[in-house]
Parts: sequence; structure tokens; C-alpha cells
Amino acid sequence: MVTQLRERIEEKGTILWEERVRGGAHWSGIVRRGVTLRITDLEGGSNVSTLLFSAEDHLERYNMPDTLKAQHTAFLTKGFVCYSDMGRILCSITEDTCGWHDTICGVSNAAMVRARYGETRYQEHRNDRYQNAFDGLLVELAKYGLGKRDFAANINFFSKVTVEEDGSLCFHPAHSQAGDFVDLRFEMNTLVALAVCPHPLDPDPQYRRRDVLITARETGPAPADDPCRNRCPENQRGFENTERLYR
Repeated sequence: MVTQLRERIEEKGTILWEERVRGGAHWSGIVRRGVTLRITDLEGGSNVSTLLFSAEDHLERYNMPDTLKAQHTAFLTKGFVCYSDMGRILCSITEDTCGWHDTICGVSNAAMVRARYGETRYQEHRNDRYQNAFDGLLVELAKYGLGKRDFAANINFFSKVTVEEDGSLCFHPAHSQAGDFVDLRFEMNTLVALAVCPHPLDPDPQYRRRDVLITARETGPAPADDPCRNRCPENQRGFENTERLYR
């Protein structure tokens, strides 16, 4: 499957690098402006909890309320962008075979994982222990001098959660299928941190490790006729704010 995915990606830009991230693990890196990062759910049912920060100024980061309000949505998919709290565009979703990515439910933590799946320790289980997204993301943030106070709202790629009429949240199992992917074209130099851990509302009683593949390719920044740019007037202003930063 990985070979087939690589062939599909090469049609849309030169591959710079790629890495397989094991289920339960975490990853971080700087993704430059004009680079598209494809995240592929290799096995189906994965959840990728993600944080985004400006690479040059970590005080500027993904802003969930502005992202949703400006685009009149409660979830993310193709054609939407991710706003920073400075009114700039961190990245655009240029392709998406999954169709819905959760923006409101946060991440799993140690107490939640322990209560649902049982106790595991590194001393006995090593890398097979049950890891959680909160601690995994904190490990990645620490590499850049960031900590708990920098933990903002996140995106849960490949997970779908809807709100029922009574206000309750409904998690949709098996929303993402094997081979589903999302393409994030970065409009700013961005620090990306992610944890491939179960969604906090996933009712599965077993801790399942579902690997993802992340692939970076050079695609260039958004053109003038880009659908994400022209989705709404707010996005056009966001792109203008972003481009001023790089002129």
C-alpha cells in the first residue's frame, strides 16, 4: 500500500521526505511554506491529534474559534483553512478523502486511557504501553521550549463527532477507511506536532494502534485562483495578511 500511495503522491509534486508514525506514537517537525503534508490513515480508524504553531513565533498558533467562525463550519475538510490567532493562514486543506475532521473534542489524557484500557508501564511494556495524546504532544512541544501553558485547541484528523439535538456528542466509529488521506498545504512556516492516539470519545474497549504515513512534497504556495483562498471573503483577507508577512 505504501508504494501505491507514493506513486499517487509523486503525480502532484516532488516528494521531500516521508515517515511512518506508529499508532500510539508522536511526532513533530517544521513544515515550510509551499510544502504540502499528506497524512494517510494506513489501516483505517486512526486519529491524529494535531497542534500548529508559527515556526518563527510560537506565540502565534492555530485558533479554533476564528477558524470555525470565519468559515461558518464546525468541522474541517477540503476547501477549508486553519487560521492563526493573528488572522493569518497556517495551512489549507487541499485534498481530503475522509470528509470530516473533528475540531471540538480535545485529546486523550493519561487518566482517561488508564480508566478505559487499563494500566501499563514503560518498565514492563516498553513502546507497547498505552500512550495518550496529551502527554505525547507535551513531549514534542518540549523539544521547542514549549509546555502545558502552550497547549491550545487541537484538530483530530480522521475522526468525526457530531452534536445531537440534546447537545450530546456522538462519535462515529469507522469513519476513516484504510488509505484515506488529508493534504495540508502550508501557507506559513509551521511547527506541527501530532500524536497518533485514540480519540477521547472512541468507545472501542481495546487500545488499537493504527499507523499513519506522513509525506511532504513541494507544491508551492496558494495561487490566485485557489479554492481555499476564494472560499469566502474572510479567507481572502487571511491570505493577504499571510502574504504580507513573506513579502
